[in-house]
Amino acid sequence: MKTPGLEVPPEMRAFAEKSVEEAKKAFETYMDAATKAINTAESSAGNMQEGARELGRKAFGFAEDNVAASFAFAEKLVRARDPQEVMRLQADFAKAQMQALAEQAKALGDTAAKSAMDATKPRK
Repeated sequence: MKTPGLEVPPEMRAFAEKSVEEAKKAFETYMDAATKAINTAESSAGNMQEGARELGRKAFGFAEDNVAASFAFAEKLVRARDPQEVMRLQADFAKAQMQALAEQAKALGDTAAKSAMDATKPRK
């Protein structure tokens, strides 16, 4: 037995069904976009971490090189025979270190730039 006045008109039912279907599609689209955004963020973070590790490895290697050069310089200094040789050794060391530091700074800058570019690319 039907209760008078409580029957849902077919147009209203069709509108409600269509609204639910559209809301479901909108939610699925939102979830798809959110999933893609999360994956992109995770990929970027992974790329940034790898870039930071590479930068750290290079910096550590350069520090080792610089310390080794300093010890080599110190060994030469202790064997110097006169003040002129000390001055020459000091000038040679300073020149070599300035060149090495310029090359190291360029290499670190290149690595940092590459890391920044890689952070925006999808991770493999």
